[in-house]
Formats: sequence, C-alpha cells, structure tokens
Amino acid sequence: MSTCATASRQLAEPLAGTAATARTWLLIEQPGPWGAEALTASHLDPAVGRALEAAAAGTGVRVALIRRPGRHADCREPTSQQVFVAHTAPGRSWIRTTRLTDPARLLELDLVALGAGEHAGLWEAYEGDPLALVCTNGKRDRCCALLGRPLAAELTAAGGTGIWEVTHIGGHRFSPTLFVLPYGYAYGRATAHAVKEALEATRHGRVVIGDCRGRSAWERPGQAAELAVRALTGEEDADALDVTGTEGAAPRWTVTVAHTDGRAWTVLVEQGAAGPPRPESCGRALGTPARMDVVAITAAA
Repeated sequence: MSTCATASRQLAEPLAGTAATARTWLLIEQPGPWGAEALTASHLDPAVGRALEAAAAGTGVRVALIRRPGRHADCREPTSQQVFVAHTAPGRSWIRTTRLTDPARLLELDLVALGAGEHAGLWEAYEGDPLALVCTNGKRDRCCALLGRPLAAELTAAGGTGIWEVTHIGGHRFSPTLFVLPYGYAYGRATAHAVKEALEATRHGRVVIGDCRGRSAWERPGQAAELAVRALTGEEDADALDVTGTEGAAPRWTVTVAHTDGRAWTVLVEQGAAGPPRPESCGRALGTPARMDVVAITAAA
C-alpha cells in the first residue's frame, strides 16, 4: 500500500460532510496534461478557462476538465471534445451532453439557469452508464495521481464505460476520491469493488453510503445531516431525502432533512477539528481540517 493510502487510513478522518459543493457540474473533455489550476493550465485556451471560471462564480455551477483514463498524449488539437452538464438536486437530477469543436461556445451558456437546474432542452439527454469521475490531477496533489489513476484504469479495464478522470473535486487527503453523477455523491478512500457497487446502485436509483463524503448539492452541514439520516433509517433511494433548511453558522447548525413520504428530521451538526494534525493535501504541512459531527437527530413532530 502506498504512503498516501496508509496515512489516509491510519488517520481515519470521518468522510461525511467533506464533498465539494456544487448543484451543477460543467465537465469539459480536455486531453493532454493538466496543471494545478487546470482551467488555465492545460491545452484548453486559458482565456476560455478564465472566462468560464469567472462566469460560473456564484451560479452554483462548478467547472472541471475530464479525460479518458490511460496514457495521455500531448494532444493539442482534439477534433472534438465531449461536454457534460449535470444537475444534482434530489428529484430533478439530470445529465445533458454534446460534442464541441470550439469550447469557447460554452461561454454562451446561461450558467445561472443551469445552476438552478433549468436546462431548457440544452443539447441531448445523456442515456449512458452513470458517470464516475476519479480525481487524478497529480499537479494539484500527487496522491490523486498515485492512487486515482490506477483506480480509473482498473475500472475501465473491468468494462466501465462511464469512467473519466477529473481535475479537482477537493478532499485530496481522502485519495482516491471520486464523485458519481447524476446524483452527485462523492466518495473517498475508494476501491474498485466499492466504486462498482456505488455505480450499480446508481443505475437503480439508489445510494451506497459506505465511504460516502456527501451529495454535492448541499453545503457541508447538509451533506453530513443527510448521510446521518440515511444511516439511521436505512433509506437507499437517491431521491427520497432532501435538505430543506439549514439554520445557524459555524460551529453549529440545525439542519432539516425531509423525506418524500412526509417524515422529517432535525439534525444538529457541529464543526470540530480533525485530529491528530494531518496535511489537508498530500505533501503539505500539518493542519487541522474541519470536520462535520452529527451530535443529535430528532424526528419532527
């Protein structure tokens, strides 16, 4: 086992409530090498990457680059690039896709509407296997390359058709990390067996909560609260639960989690510091990352 994997498992930091927050993901295929800030340090036109990043700010859309697993030739001019946009809110998750020859066309998108979950018939509905996006950007964090790329390759060799490498989804200390679309659940310390299980569940509209970091549609307290209610109730249906309210501020929040059958729970979440000190990213200085601790769950009257 690599040094990265050994350190991650020995520290055993809780995963719940650590997923990146984004209600909608805009994913652009970009072969070739990626830099630490991939939108402006890859073969994507840096002016386009910079403009997309600026346009997405505050819209609920997160932009990332993707590529197929394998050896990455230094290809500067792909004939066309696949693009996905995926919304992750419960009950209205969707994926739309197209191929483009000019990524600058993406600057024409209404990112505010996409962030709100309104695609207005954009492109084509994606009908393929669930997408599993494995973080592999070694320029951002070497553990993502050391652990993520072999995982992506193994999943592809096993016949996975929805497997992509992705530039950055946070939580490098939990490598290998990935998230699964359309529902937007992120996972850490992933193994090929666990990912296959998560993908099979997704195909049937279900969620696996083992090694789950949370659903990206919500802020971190909501992610932790929803997973805690799933653990309490055994609920697996991906669209059965929604975070309908969050009150408070760090270090304590009161989160309301509602079920489609009318039940609801009040979940008290507290922010703590992960100990002992650990690097937040592979090779970085020791720190104390924030953790989300569920301290109470009460069924609403």
